[in-house]
Amino acid sequence: MHSIPDVQNSPDNRQIVINKVGIKDLRHPLQIKTRDGVQSTVALATMSVRLPEHVKGTHMSRFLQILNDQSEPLSLSSFPAMLRDTVERLESDHAYIELSFPFFIKKQAPISKIDSLLDYEITLSGSIEKGEVITRVHMVIPITSLCPCSKKISEYGAHNQRSHVTLDVKIRDDIELEDIIVLVEAQASCELFGLLKRNDEKYVTEKAYDNPKFVEDLVRDIAGELNKEKRILAYTLECENFESIHNHSAYAIIESS
Repeated sequence: MHSIPDVQNSPDNRQIVINKVGIKDLRHPLQIKTRDGVQSTVALATMSVRLPEHVKGTHMSRFLQILNDQSEPLSLSSFPAMLRDTVERLESDHAYIELSFPFFIKKQAPISKIDSLLDYEITLSGSIEKGEVITRVHMVIPITSLCPCSKKISEYGAHNQRSHVTLDVKIRDDIELEDIIVLVEAQASCELFGLLKRNDEKYVTEKAYDNPKFVEDLVRDIAGELNKEKRILAYTLECENFESIHNHSAYAIIESS
């Protein structure tokens, strides 16, 4: 029986390294380890390796095999193992993986104690080069902010809005997604909930009113907490307030390396 030629593994005489080659925007089911157990989601995956100058092509099917072979739920602590598996199977010294997925946390309403889910946008990315792993998490965390100026100058009421905190952090692998989300939400005028009854709505409205914050306050307060967290090695922190009395947003960013 004749063997099938391995064209990808044939030599290439152009002598040019390809920094990243692989698959992009593959939709794939994924199980994530959470504090409450295991959560099923769907990820958009991008995976690549560095291709040496003397090799014609990489083995694209092996990226899918790596995803298919994930028998254990993924966590921040297990993610480096996927990167190590990638460099081994693809026979490279450098690999990159990016997984974007919705992540849900079960939250309890403050007064009625009714459970509901709130969603967060998560992108988990990592690279490995010569055995060194770098892991990053990009997340969008929705919160409530209330304007201190509006509260100060108004005889009654104050304008508030939903805000997005966008956080890109370089992490150690012993932190959990929930740890970062809780850290951010604790600095908001009030956190968000999926389901609220009337008594809950009264509570969150009054809590925000008692805790007004400019966009500048939000990024500074969150940055102060991030600076205390030893498992976060570097970060880029953005906050956007979707102003309820303007047709533009208020915006602030802090970067720390």
